[in-house]
Amino acid sequence: MGVLDYLSNFCTYTSRRSRRKPMQTVDIKVKMDCDGCERRVRHAVSSMKGVRTVEVIRKQSRVTVTGYVDPNKVLKRVKGIGKRAEFWPYVPHNLVYYPYVSQA
Repeated sequence: MGVLDYLSNFCTYTSRRSRRKPMQTVDIKVKMDCDGCERRVRHAVSSMKGVRTVEVIRKQSRVTVTGYVDPNKVLKRVKGIGKRAEFWPYVPHNLVYYPYVSQA
């Protein structure tokens, strides 16, 4: 049985392909001053594998990427073109202080 088990390992094919990443939306805060900055960021992110849509809002310094991507790889790609970037700051609604609401 030892020889047959050894030979059967050569005959079977095991796929080493990993599972597909889930569809997700990544929001990144990027410092952009001009149309050239916006174009460079859009081109760098849209050329990544798995990206479906890229939305750049220069007034908010915000880039929204949707697709089958890893958020850390998107952030690394934007930083790689020389831009200052970080994940979009998210503050949960229940943690925001409202001074004019009674019993807050």
